[in-house]
Amino acid sequence: MVNSTYFTTIILTGYFEVGHTKYIYFALSIILYITIILANSLLSCVICVERSLHEPMYILLCCLSLNELYGSAAFFPFILTNILTASHEVTIASCYVQIFCLYTYASVEFGTLAIMSYDRYMAICYPLLYNNIITCNRVCMLIVMVWVVSFLKFIINIFLSLRLELCANVIEKVLCDNYLLVKLACSDTLVNNIYGIIGAIVTIVLPLMLILYSYMKILRVCLKSSVETTHKAMSTCAPHLVSLLNFSLGCSFEIFSSRFDKIHMHPVLRVIISVYFVICPPIVNPIMYGIRLSKVKTAFKKHFYLK
Repeated sequence: MVNSTYFTTIILTGYFEVGHTKYIYFALSIILYITIILANSLLSCVICVERSLHEPMYILLCCLSLNELYGSAAFFPFILTNILTASHEVTIASCYVQIFCLYTYASVEFGTLAIMSYDRYMAICYPLLYNNIITCNRVCMLIVMVWVVSFLKFIINIFLSLRLELCANVIEKVLCDNYLLVKLACSDTLVNNIYGIIGAIVTIVLPLMLILYSYMKILRVCLKSSVETTHKAMSTCAPHLVSLLNFSLGCSFEIFSSRFDKIHMHPVLRVIISVYFVICPPIVNPIMYGIRLSKVKTAFKKHFYLK
C-alpha cells in the first residue's frame, strides 16, 4: 500500500521558465482580461438597458456573457498571480475553488448553448408557435435550472474529491484539474470515476444531443424551403454554431491536455490548448454577436455612440 501524506498545497509545474519574458506574458494576460471584461460587460449592459432586446434569444445571450465573466474571474487573477511567482504553489482550498468555478462555467456554457439551439429550432421550425412556447419567463426558468444543476453537481464532485488521501501534490498544468487531482490519490477512486462519467454525460453528452437534434430539424426544414428562407435561417444560426464549435474545440483541447499529458508537446502549445476554452470563447462571442446581430448593433449605437 502506498503511504499517503497530508498536503496543504498543490504545485503546478505547467509554468515553464521564461525569465524576464514573464512580464510580457503578464501584460498580454491583463490585456486579454480587460478586453473580456469590457466586451462582455458592454453586451450585457446593452441587453439589460434596451427594452427591445428583452426577448428570449437576447436573454440567453446575456446569460452567456455573464457566465463568461464568471469563468474569466476564476481563471485570470489566478494565472496572473502565478506568472509572477517563482514557486507556483497554491493552497488546496484555492485549488478546489478554481476547479469548482471552471467546471461550473463549462457546465453552464454547454447548458446555455443547448437552450439557445432549442430556441433557434422553435423559431425556424415552428415560427407561429414560437412566441407562445418560448417566453421570457420560461427561458429564465431554464437558465436558473442550468445554474442550479451545475452548482449542485460540482458541489458533490468537490466533496467526493476532498475525502481522498493524496500521495503527491504535483500537477503538470497551469490550472488545477479535478481529474489530475484524483489521479494523485492513494485511496479508492471508484466512486469518483463513476460520478465523473455520470457528470460528463449530464454536462456534455445531453446538451450536445439536444443541439444535434435541433440542428438536424433545422437542416431538414431548410432543405425544403426557398433559398431566401434558408439563407435567413442560417444567418441567425451562424453565430450560435461558431460559439458552439469554438467552445467545444476548447473543451476538447483541455481534455486532451489532461488525459494525454505524456505526449511530447512544446510547453507554450500545451499551455495554450489547456486554457483555450476559458480565453477564446469569452473574447470571440461578444464581438461576434455584436457584429452579426443588427438589433444589438443598433442598441449599442443608441446607448454608447457619441457624436
